[in-house]
Amino acid sequence: MADESERAVQAAIEGEMRLLDPEVRACPDRVLELLDPEFTEIGASGRRWDVESILTVTSGGSVSAESPVEVSEMSGVLLAPGVVHLTYFADNQGRRAWRSSVWRLTRTGWRMYFHQGTLTG
Repeated sequence: MADESERAVQAAIEGEMRLLDPEVRACPDRVLELLDPEFTEIGASGRRWDVESILTVTSGGSVSAESPVEVSEMSGVLLAPGVVHLTYFADNQGRRAWRSSVWRLTRTGWRMYFHQGTLTG
């Protein structure tokens, strides 16, 4: 079970890191491969996002190769078969937030189902 759990958490971490990659974010099709059709987010601003609205942000260059998001303290846990919860700290050009996401395994692979950001001081 530990190997299955570790593989699931690693797959979710890899997906999370791809979603933070400026090249992936610039391509809506690549982002859609990683988002669950029922995806929702509560952003650090308090705004609620869905798949359509998040595609506008990701393709708009909110993260650039010159100043990528700095990620630290990434950890994850298998909540149930096919469901992983990740938490990490992200710094995007001085905007610092704790991030939390839920990934679920679908027929097409691991996809982010839910994401939330909370600004820190």
